[in-house]
Amino acid sequence: MRAGIALGANLGDRLASLKTARERVSNLPGVQGPILASSVYETEPVNCEATAGRFLNAVVEIEYTGDAAGLLRELRNIEAALGRPSAHARNTSRTLDLDLLYFGDVTISRPELQLPHPRMQDRRFVLEPLAQIRPDLVLPGQTRDIATVLQQLPDRSPLLRVASEW
Repeated sequence: MRAGIALGANLGDRLASLKTARERVSNLPGVQGPILASSVYETEPVNCEATAGRFLNAVVEIEYTGDAAGLLRELRNIEAALGRPSAHARNTSRTLDLDLLYFGDVTISRPELQLPHPRMQDRRFVLEPLAQIRPDLVLPGQTRDIATVLQQLPDRSPLLRVASEW
């Protein structure tokens, strides 16, 4: 199943955190190619504490042979291994954030897992990198592809591309 994962970090060596996370994701049991990766973008924090620094954000898409809940557990393990506490407050600075955006055409609505990700359609820092690798993707329950959703997003603030190859 094709799965999209958003990566973000605004503490420590942000680019190194994203690189390490991408490498660990690609080495998970059940992950197969092709692995698609967007550029890395620097973005303003959204709804974070006033002193929050800028984020680096990217999106990767993998082929995964397990289920969505298992992949989410693996992503949480990677976050913990790279310094993110399991009891991390929402919308605060972090060394690493891995969000499961979609998992094929699966829809899930549980407290611990919602697919597709419920806020991704409103976030330029997710949509722009995703549109770079999958502009034609239509998420379950949607009629517009990602490129169209991005184009129609009211938020027009530009993202700064900081790395094309990482």
